[in-house]
Amino acid sequence: MKKLKLTLALVLSMGTLLTACSGGDKAAEGGKEAPTELVISTWGFAEDQLKKNLYEPFEKQYNVKIVTEIGNNTDRLNKIRQGSSKVDILYLSDYYALQAAEEGLLEKIDRKNIPNIEKLYDIAKAPTGEDYGPAHTVAQFGLAVNSDDVKTPVESWSDLWKAEFKNKIALPNITITTGPMMMDFAAKVGGGQDLDTEAAFKAIKEINPGVVKYYSKSADLVNMFAQGEIVAAPIQDTFFGSLKEALPSAQYITPKEGAYALMNTVNIVKGSKNKELAEKFINWHLSQEVQEANAKDRIDSPTNKEAKLTAEEAEGLTYGADVVENLKTLDLNQVNKQMSGWIDRWNREIE
Repeated sequence: MKKLKLTLALVLSMGTLLTACSGGDKAAEGGKEAPTELVISTWGFAEDQLKKNLYEPFEKQYNVKIVTEIGNNTDRLNKIRQGSSKVDILYLSDYYALQAAEEGLLEKIDRKNIPNIEKLYDIAKAPTGEDYGPAHTVAQFGLAVNSDDVKTPVESWSDLWKAEFKNKIALPNITITTGPMMMDFAAKVGGGQDLDTEAAFKAIKEINPGVVKYYSKSADLVNMFAQGEIVAAPIQDTFFGSLKEALPSAQYITPKEGAYALMNTVNIVKGSKNKELAEKFINWHLSQEVQEANAKDRIDSPTNKEAKLTAEEAEGLTYGADVVENLKTLDLNQVNKQMSGWIDRWNREIE
């Protein structure tokens, strides 16, 4: 009987020891639960600042371990299409986000769980529809000139067609994010309406002999300005700081017809096991505190209307209602329908 009691006690003590060692789902440090892994697909710039302002505070608040997958819009979206990724949160420019939504690759968000959406500028609240994620930042697409080499004032998109700019300009390639914006302003120069294909190609064919390069990378554009190959080009204001550093005489111009809005969105990937946590993260990114911190570190222009910056902090950013609410937006559904035809025709008739 004593042996039976001793054996039973030994079994119970071993069970207790195993439970203590495993801790259920608890990490070794301090008996806390192991952090939930949240996988984020993003571009990979300003990683140190984003860790400081966005990732690490969220990790501490919600016991999360953030893992990032880095790449451009196309490569990262293709990984989601192929199902070769465990991504929870997906950052894409608005045009690519629309493709992902139409292909059923995104979860529909519950806006009640993301109350900071209501603090955003209207254009940022639902760039790809009410079911999908907001824009966490906005930039503008306008014009840059080398003020030392430009003889007449540049005020309009149509000024690029002036004779003085022949063999001195660059334009975006049709395949990059700003390509559709070029198609829109070219359509207006060609006498058409929004995104009028025939009018756009007519105008681009007129300017084509004087285009030094159709650029795909901002670094190429900066280098062409710095080396004196070009004196004018459409540019995203996000890259103007680099241009100004390389060429102090560079000047950014908002055309009288208006600059175009470029918006980067944040969404949840279809099938994510962490949907509610992902919604908390989106809300966190949209908060006044994070938006201000990222803006002051020159990472992103804020879409939260409550973000406050001094004039010095706002310099070079797309900031304030008077700027953001006057930006032009494109009909992304129309762009999506026409893009493959534009690219095919571009390859045959322009490049």
